[in-house]
Amino acid sequence: MDKLMMVEQELKESLKKNYPQFSAGDIIKVHYKIREKEKERTQPLEGVVIKLQGALHRKSFTIRRIAYGEAYEVTFPYYSPNIEKIELEKKVAKTPRRKRLYYLRERIGRQAMAA
Repeated sequence: MDKLMMVEQELKESLKKNYPQFSAGDIIKVHYKIREKEKERTQPLEGVVIKLQGALHRKSFTIRRIAYGEAYEVTFPYYSPNIEKIELEKKVAKTPRRKRLYYLRERIGRQAMAA
């Protein structure tokens, strides 16, 4: 188990990213790269963080967004090379009492805002 922890620490140091600190309930904007044949473009996605999971190089987060009346969720690996940058749009004033905000799936409109 110690060898595994050593390898993970080395990976973490090599994958150092300067992302802002965010937690469940915060609203963030993720700029990620999309490749279409030879073209590459950056697509921004803004939404509420409903889940953070994993540790070290296995870390990931899920964003929920409602667009045109349809809700969808996207899960990103934290250290993905396709993520260009992450911007913290709004920090939640009161931190939620839960780690994973699955209850937001049943809410619509302003109720879907965490806190």
